[in-house]
Amino acid sequence: MASDPRDSDRAPGPRHSDASPDPRDSRLIVLDMAGTTVADGGLVEQAFDVAARHLGVEPGSADHAEKLAYVRATMGESKISVFRHLFGDEAAARRANTAFETAYGELVDGGRIAPVPGAREAIEALQAAGRTVVLSTGFARVTQDALLDALGWQDLVPLTLCPADAGRGRPYPDMVLTALLRTGATDSVRRIAVAGDTSYDMLSGRRAGASVVAGVLTGAHDRAQLESAGATHVLGSVAELPALLGVV
Repeated sequence: MASDPRDSDRAPGPRHSDASPDPRDSRLIVLDMAGTTVADGGLVEQAFDVAARHLGVEPGSADHAEKLAYVRATMGESKISVFRHLFGDEAAARRANTAFETAYGELVDGGRIAPVPGAREAIEALQAAGRTVVLSTGFARVTQDALLDALGWQDLVPLTLCPADAGRGRPYPDMVLTALLRTGATDSVRRIAVAGDTSYDMLSGRRAGASVVAGVLTGAHDRAQLESAGATHVLGSVAELPALLGVV
């Protein structure tokens, strides 16, 4: 039988399957902080009130209600991006962001946060099983560091990321892809797992190509919101993630 002339044009190499990857194959785990691994009891809204007042937006006004609704809808997004949308010009956005980060940091320093139950244990179990865990946030670095210090998590994971570390925050894929580039934990985005409590976490994970994009119900958004944004799984909390990834 004559050979197919097209065979000579086929590049040698491994064949790739279109089958969905097994979650147990995940090697890089990118976790959100507030609402996912950290319980902050609504401190974002309290800090927003401070920032809004700083720019002359009075609580109880229609303007305040409209802006607060946007903050709730965009939980998980880079905070400076939120304030750019709300206040327009760059100078006003930066003033609001500075006031927000200062207020949030003071609330954190006042002992108003705690780990989500089972979060630290989940991170440690994943790392003990050879997975690389990265913590990411939509907050500025100064606020992320305040959270890590308050929890005693400074050395818990090998890498923590905020939007400034990656170029853009959520819903862009930059932080997830930066985690991959900096850790070298895997050779494929399909072996990344992302977990978070907001639609923006889900969008970021899907856009990065992660095969596991797990929503958790301990934070800002509900099951319907997480699924509509592309969640591949919805968990009660991050404490359930090790079992999903085959680590028990």
